[in-house]
Amino acid sequence: MADISIIGSGGWGTAIAVMLAKNGHGITLWSYMDEERAELEKYRENKPYLPGVKIPDGVLFTSDISDCADADMIITAPPSHAMRSTAKALAPHIKRGQLILNISKGLEEGTHFTMSQILRRELPQCEIAVMSGPSHAEEVSRGIPTTNVVAAADENTANYIQDIMMNPAFRVYTNSDMIGVELGGALKNVIALCAGISDGLGLGDNTKAALMTRGIVEISRLGTAMGAKPETFNGLSGIGDLIVTCTSMHSRNRKAGILIGNGKSCEAACAEVKMVVEGVRTCRAAKELADKLGVEMPIVNQAYSVLFEGSSASDAIANLMQRSKKHESEESFLKS
Repeated sequence: MADISIIGSGGWGTAIAVMLAKNGHGITLWSYMDEERAELEKYRENKPYLPGVKIPDGVLFTSDISDCADADMIITAPPSHAMRSTAKALAPHIKRGQLILNISKGLEEGTHFTMSQILRRELPQCEIAVMSGPSHAEEVSRGIPTTNVVAAADENTANYIQDIMMNPAFRVYTNSDMIGVELGGALKNVIALCAGISDGLGLGDNTKAALMTRGIVEISRLGTAMGAKPETFNGLSGIGDLIVTCTSMHSRNRKAGILIGNGKSCEAACAEVKMVVEGVRTCRAAKELADKLGVEMPIVNQAYSVLFEGSSASDAIANLMQRSKKHESEESFLKS
């Protein structure tokens, strides 16, 4: 069995701690705040995020990040906007060759880096892998069947993580396309916000299906422009994560979108959700990145206009529906 440290005690980090402890691994769960660490230790339950889910007795809690450095594997699970500061805090304590598995999803504002790209810059002596897929913390923590994908540059690393993570309720596949796996997990949050806005406006299943279908096209466009494999977006970290995030009420991005569709501002919606709505920051980063690379992303552009420029959600839908005529596939008709 492995000794595993988990950096980040939000819902996802806690759910993975619960699951891996039940797999028989030794778990240390780090919280940024000592007060939160004390609450977790006292109640052995993450009351704000996973109420009713007991954290196994063997899980240790700490707010001292140096306690997490001597582990067989470190799992990073902070909010995406805190990844760089968290990595900087970890850096003085880390050993050369340390295996780090990132499970956070998002793009960094300003740099447009994925989470693994941040980790490589702040922890260059470490081996980095990523995991993504359709996996709400609320369901994983309760042992509801779930599948994810682990991506690493080295096949043996991916296989090692696969062995650690898998159990009868959590099936893990492997992949070598790290950038594709990460981008699918990050960008689907933007489309989920749009799906929620559609629901908040009272639009139908047809509308949501259109947003999801054309959304994955946009995600694939940006991903391939960044060097990802197109087929990755047909898998768990692409269409799989997109489906679950656009359709489930566990999704904080969809919840925020519904509130925006109901007429609330982006700030008010995020405050009411009371959790980090990753799609908001990711939308800004994706828009800037698409502009820089010359990638057409009309859904992301309209989401940006609603979130940051004061456009109405109804106008955004109208703008999408009234775009010029297009062929569905990326290739134009062959000329005879």
